Amino acid sequence: MSVLPPPDQKAVYVERMFARIAPSYDRMNRVMTIGMDRGWRDYAVNAIAPPVNGRALDVGTGTGDFLPLLASWMPQGFAVGLDFTVAMMQAGLPKLGAAAGRAGFVGGDALRLPFAEATFDAITTGFTMRNVVDIEQAFREMARVARPGCALVCLEVARPNNPLLRLGHRIYFEQIVPRITRLLGGDPTAYTYLPQSARAFPPPDTLVRIMQQAGWSEVRYALLGMGAVAVHTAFKQR
Repeated sequence: MSVLPPPDQKAVYVERMFARIAPSYDRMNRVMTIGMDRGWRDYAVNAIAPPVNGRALDVGTGTGDFLPLLASWMPQGFAVGLDFTVAMMQAGLPKLGAAAGRAGFVGGDALRLPFAEATFDAITTGFTMRNVVDIEQAFREMARVARPGCALVCLEVARPNNPLLRLGHRIYFEQIVPRITRLLGGDPTAYTYLPQSARAFPPPDTLVRIMQQAGWSEVRYALLGMGAVAVHTAFKQR
């Protein structure tokens, strides 16, 4: 049974869902990805190599997993994590300590970023675009606040090309993960929504075109996790 909300209700649904699961989000994320999400984030940040004294933005930051990684690349810079679910950012406050004062949270909407044009040198977003109502508009907003030459990396779900791997991936995330969630006292509805939203997300080649239409150049991607995730990189033209 689908738990995906209609488009006009998606923003409210997603905000309330993440507010409910915020206290256990990090633990469940590690369980659901078997701990591989940390390596994926490392790969993503390394792919864009944020400048030492730059400003970075993490869109849909959640509990801020990207912030310490960005801060470690920018000892003379600052990383901003933006999210519209306050409870998620509250759950991630300890990660600001790991960023040694070089990161902070800002509340806001990915479709209407509360920043001036040409503000950031590097932009990250991880497992967020499948939760927005208008993917192209979100990337347009990122392009608006990006400085010329800004590097962007998008870490998102994908589906393995191999039929057997694709079937195993679907069984794991759509049947096994919700059961594990119940056993661990999590929110089974939320962890039914997450894999279903992954199935509805555009495939990597389609996402390339969306990013290009939104104003990004040199868009390319790599598949990780046996094809379960895609890391797209792009640049804003100088």
